[in-house]
Amino acid sequence: MGRGRQKAKHTKIARELKYDTYNVNFSSLEKELGHSDDDQYVDKWADQYSDEYEDEKA
Repeated sequence: MGRGRQKAKHTKIARELKYDTYNVNFSSLEKELGHSDDDQYVDKWADQYSDEYEDEKA
């Protein structure tokens, strides 16, 4: 592909990304990513170190 055709293709793609509006279904995206408002952060390593540092606090 020549440089002129390549540049025209990139320009076309850039215009599509800039000016086209895309409908995004955010609830579907959250489900796909596995994020839910009910989920809370759980530190799976917290119980391993809690006893080790309790002596230093006293």
